[in-house]
Amino acid sequence: MKRIVITSLLATAVALAALPAQAVTGVKATVNGMVCAFCAQGIEKRLSNLPATKAVFVDLKHKTVAVEAKDGQALDEKKITAEINDAGYDVVKLETLDQPVADIKAAAKVGK
Repeated sequence: MKRIVITSLLATAVALAALPAQAVTGVKATVNGMVCAFCAQGIEKRLSNLPATKAVFVDLKHKTVAVEAKDGQALDEKKITAEINDAGYDVVKLETLDQPVADIKAAAKVGK
């Protein structure tokens, strides 16, 4: 019985190790330094050019950037952070999204 449990645990550990470490389908970044529509446009353009990006929404009021991956693809959090930093802004917080970018955008329009 112990062998079965240990074998099962090892198989689970091997399967988890095979998964990409940062396989996320949506990211929300809190960004310092964004103050105008030009800032938002520049960040949106850079992140939209990433191959896995489906949608980007920049919320200047809350200083956040939401990025959603294309179906079946994963976002690279390090690459997103690097793109924002290279554009001249500071990422102070990064978290995974639990909803599509379209929903975040719609909620932001309602809140105006």
